[in-house]
Amino acid sequence: MTFTAPRHVAFTSLALAIAALTSPAQAQNTAIDSVIITASRAPQLQRDVLADVTVITAEDIARSGAGSITDVLQRQRGIEISRNGGPGTNSSVFIRGANSNQNVVLVDGVRIGSSTSGAANWSALPLQAIDHIEIVYGPMSALYGADAIGGVIQIFTKKGAGAPAVTGAVGIGSQKTRTYEGSVYGATGGEHSFSYAVSAAKEESDGFSATLPGNFSFNGDKDGYVRENAAGQFGFQLAKGHDVGLVFLNSRTNGQIDSGTPVIFYDARSIQKQKNVGVFTKNQFLPLWHSTLQYTQSEDNSLSDSGVRSTTSSIISKQHEWTWQNDIAIGADTLQVLFNHRKEEVVSGTTPALGKERTTKSVAAAYNMKRGEHLASVSVRNDDNSQYGNKATGAIGYGYRISNTLRANATFGTSFRAPSFNELYYPLYGNPDNKPEKGRNFEAGLQYHDGATELSVTAYRNKLTDMLVSTTPCPKNDPVKYPYGCAYNVNHVTLEGVTLAAAHRLGAFNFTASADFQDPKDETTGKSLQRRAKEHGTATVDYTAGPLVAGVEWQVSGKRFDDAANRNRLGGYGLVNLFATYRLTSDWSLLARVNNATDKSYEVARYYGVPGTTYYASIRYGFK
Repeated sequence: MTFTAPRHVAFTSLALAIAALTSPAQAQNTAIDSVIITASRAPQLQRDVLADVTVITAEDIARSGAGSITDVLQRQRGIEISRNGGPGTNSSVFIRGANSNQNVVLVDGVRIGSSTSGAANWSALPLQAIDHIEIVYGPMSALYGADAIGGVIQIFTKKGAGAPAVTGAVGIGSQKTRTYEGSVYGATGGEHSFSYAVSAAKEESDGFSATLPGNFSFNGDKDGYVRENAAGQFGFQLAKGHDVGLVFLNSRTNGQIDSGTPVIFYDARSIQKQKNVGVFTKNQFLPLWHSTLQYTQSEDNSLSDSGVRSTTSSIISKQHEWTWQNDIAIGADTLQVLFNHRKEEVVSGTTPALGKERTTKSVAAAYNMKRGEHLASVSVRNDDNSQYGNKATGAIGYGYRISNTLRANATFGTSFRAPSFNELYYPLYGNPDNKPEKGRNFEAGLQYHDGATELSVTAYRNKLTDMLVSTTPCPKNDPVKYPYGCAYNVNHVTLEGVTLAAAHRLGAFNFTASADFQDPKDETTGKSLQRRAKEHGTATVDYTAGPLVAGVEWQVSGKRFDDAANRNRLGGYGLVNLFATYRLTSDWSLLARVNNATDKSYEVARYYGVPGTTYYASIRYGFK
C-alpha cells in the first residue's frame, strides 16, 4: 500500500499559498524582522538572509512536551531522525537527507561532536537550558568548514537581560517521567554593565523497552534514563563597544540499553557527557570595524557499560578552537574576514589505535551586499588540515525582492566532510588514506510574507562524491588487515528535493504546515539512503482564547528502508499530538501535552522501540 499522507500536508501548504496570493494582506508588516546569527556568523535580519532557515523558540520547545532535542527537531521541515530506543539512546539527525555526520552542530558558538563517529551526541544535550535553535539548510562549509554539507544547527542557551528574575518548572508524565528546572538571570545597567544567566535541570524516566522482538539483544524490560545539566552565560562591558564574556554547558545522560543474550541480560548503560566552555571578547575598534576573538573547548565523553567489566568501553573526543572574526561595514554591505585554528584529539582506553589528534588552520572571507531590491553574498574558505591537507570551499547567492512581500533567491555552494577517526584508524576497519567527501549544491526558492501569511518553496540538488561507506570486501584487497571490509571512498550520492512551508494567522487560529519531497539516492547502487523517507511533513493548528492556547499537530512520514541494500522496509506512519497551555497569572502557567494520541505503532529503526501514547504536564513560573 502506498503511503500518501505527506501529500495532504503539501496540498494544505499550496492551499494557503493560493489564499495568500489571491487576497489582500491582513497585517501591516511587510518584512521579516527576526534576527538570525548562524546564516552569516553575525546578526542579520531574516529578510536579508539568502539561506533557507528555521527558528525554534523556547515556547515552541516548552509546548512540545518533548523528551529530547531530537523529538523537537523531528517536527521541523527538512529534518528526519533515527533513534535506537528512548531519549537516552543513540540518535541520528538527517538534514535534507544528508548523513548525521554531514551536519555541523554548535552550542553558543562552541562546535560539538565526536571525532570518532563524526556526529553530535544528541542524547547528552538538554532541552531545559535552550533559549532557541537556529537551523540553516544547505552547505555552509565556506563559513564553518568541514562537515557542513546538509546544514548547520546552532543551539542558543538562555542569556541574561533586564531586571533580576527567576524561572522554574516541574513536570510529570507517562513512564514515570519527572522534570525539574530552574534558572536565574538578569543584567545591571550603567557604563560597566554585567549580565548573567544560570540554569540547572534534571529529568528522569522509567522509559520503555529500547528493543523489539527480532533484535539480537531484545529484552522486554523498561530502559529508563536520567539527564542532569547546568548551563550559563556571563557578560561584562569593559567600556562602550568592548565586551567580554563566558559561556558553559555541562550535561550528563545515563541511559539504559538492551544488551546480552536471550539467556543472560545485563544492566547495560550508555553514559553520555557533554562539556562546553567558551570565552570571548567583542570589540569595536573603529566605528565600522567589529572584532570578535573567541576560544572554545568541547568534550564529548561516551561510555558504554554492558554490565560486564571486561566489555566496558570509553571514548573521549576533545576540540579546542580559536576564532578571530572581523566584520567591516562598507555602507550597507559587510565584509567578513575570519581566522580559525581547531585541534581535535581522541583518548580511548579500550581502543588505543584511535588515540590520535589533528589540527586545522583556516582562513575565510565573505561579502554580503544590499543594493535596493537586490541581495547578494559571496564567501570563500581554505582549511589546511594536518591529516588530509588543503580543502577550498566557496558559496555565492543572489536574491531579488519582487515586491514588499515576495522574494526570489538562488545559491550555489561547495562543501566537504572530513573522514572521522573511526574511518581512518579503527582497527580492522579504518584506512588512513581515506579522503574527505565533497559536495556541490544548487538551490532556488521563493519566499512570501505579508504579516499574516508566510510561504516558502525551496528546490535543491546536492551532488556528493567520494562518499565514505563500509565496503566488503575492502577495495584494498588485504584479507589480513581488513577481514570484514573497511571504510573507503567509493560512492556517489545525490540529495535532491523540494521543501514547502506555510504559516497563516486567521483571527484566533494559527496554521502551520510543511512538506518535504526528496530523493536521497546512492548513485553507485541506485538504492535509497537508509532510514530516509521520500516524503515527510507536519501540520499544526492552534487556537487562542484569552489565557488558553490549545492545538493539534500532525506528523507524517513515508516508507523508508533500514538497510543500504533496501531489503528491510520500514512502513510509513502518521502521529497525532495534542497540546495546551493556560496562563494562570502573569507569572504562572500550566502546560499539557499528549503525544501519539492514537497510539500508533511504528519504527524509525528496525527492531528498536518507540513510545506509544504518552502524557506530560508541567507548571511553570516566570516564563513569559
